[in-house]
Amino acid sequence: MWGVAHANTQPVDEELRQLLINATEASDSFSNRYDAEVWLVDMSHRLEYKVPDPEKRLRMLQQIHYEATRAELYPELVLAVIDVESNFNQFAISSAGAMGLMQVMPFWLKEIGHPDDNLFHLKTNLRMGCTILRYYLDMEKGDLTQALARYNGSKGSYRYTNKVFKVLNERWRKY
Repeated sequence: MWGVAHANTQPVDEELRQLLINATEASDSFSNRYDAEVWLVDMSHRLEYKVPDPEKRLRMLQQIHYEATRAELYPELVLAVIDVESNFNQFAISSAGAMGLMQVMPFWLKEIGHPDDNLFHLKTNLRMGCTILRYYLDMEKGDLTQALARYNGSKGSYRYTNKVFKVLNERWRKY
């Protein structure tokens, strides 16, 4: 998938650039231990066939939940985006050069003054991907369909958003 690939063909959005800088400089997303355990156990079972190593899976889920919550996104939505973008391959690289779980374009690292950061690093990739998705959701005044299309660089097409919604509803919705 493209991730935010089309962003490099347009002028850099200064507001998004500043949000990414702030996000990379920011330092438990669950309200209590019981909620954490219930969510992590449930999602861990769902993710097991894609990420068989239980320790890696748990670390990934904790970080996804943390970064999604920090960006005021539903963690299940972020799971669906990752599922479609990289199939949970932390080292995925798209044909457009987008990298990692959320398929973030590497030019953003230079734009925010962190050229040596690694988009294959779980926290970095999730922090940037969630910040970008939140920005597009705000830009589109809460219209998730349009925000996802912007994220994927496919504004005007519903193919990508339909994939994300299908995966969200079939695999990641809690109830």
